[in-house]
Amino acid sequence: MKKTFALAALLLALVFALSACDTPAPSAGSNPTSNPGTETPASETPAAADFDTSKNVAIVAREDGSGTKSAFMEIIGLKGKADPAHVIIQTGTAGVLTEVKGNPAALAYESLGYVTGDVRALKVGGVDATVDNIKNGTYKIARPLAVVYQEATLDSEVNKAFFDFLQSAGAQTIIADEGYVSLADSAAEYTIDGNLEGSIDVSGSTSLAPLMEVLAEAFEDLQPKVTVTVAGGGSSAGYNNANDGVSDFGMISEVFSQEKAADCTFHDVAMDGIAVIVHKDNPLDSVTMEQLKDLYDEEAGDEAVTQWSALIP
Repeated sequence: MKKTFALAALLLALVFALSACDTPAPSAGSNPTSNPGTETPASETPAAADFDTSKNVAIVAREDGSGTKSAFMEIIGLKGKADPAHVIIQTGTAGVLTEVKGNPAALAYESLGYVTGDVRALKVGGVDATVDNIKNGTYKIARPLAVVYQEATLDSEVNKAFFDFLQSAGAQTIIADEGYVSLADSAAEYTIDGNLEGSIDVSGSTSLAPLMEVLAEAFEDLQPKVTVTVAGGGSSAGYNNANDGVSDFGMISEVFSQEKAADCTFHDVAMDGIAVIVHKDNPLDSVTMEQLKDLYDEEAGDEAVTQWSALIP
């Protein structure tokens, strides 16, 4: 019996030894403790060794009419300026993220709430793009997300109830949970009206639309006889649809402009940061406001930043 156990142990040891020989050694720089398929977190800065800094910066911008674009250009000091001739225009958040994810030389801007691990958010002036830094004012590229509406819109009990819900404690919790900055620290609870029924149309900014969809769903749960329809179209559509009575509420992702909707007023739903994003393998850690201006200014002339070597030491 002892000889049998000894022989079995010897065979088992031999199997383990052969298995170890067949297992390839980890490649240089790999992390053998990582789970397969785990992506590098957006906050980690890659090494610069393999990045070609002689390449031109492929700057990406949102389409005209985008509230994100309008806010970004105003904040960096280029309000009303045309895009550089070599800019890559992408329509909507999805288009921007797809471009940056697939283009190692790309640099773009997009709503912080929709930045994924497929790309990486840069610091601006050495400050991380976070909710806390937006709230305390140290992260400078931030803008309001608002609804635009005519005063008469709130004469409808259904519309007024939805408007009240947007200011409620429950809505503020959702806003914070979705990664935005709540603007009401001591909001009241929403009071459910069991007799309320009807429909509400909301349209406009694609930056606010995903958050509004979550808020609308929560409101419908509280008021099951009310339907809230949320559609995109951009901030320009938000202004126009509210002003023309096409939608009960328009969504914008910029500071409200009375000139764009003469018959309307507004309510800021939340604050949102605009992140400056690059490909996740890009080694750049931080960019300044002046550098952003020199990247996106068609009239920058000799000050224009065109190559990555001007940004990466």
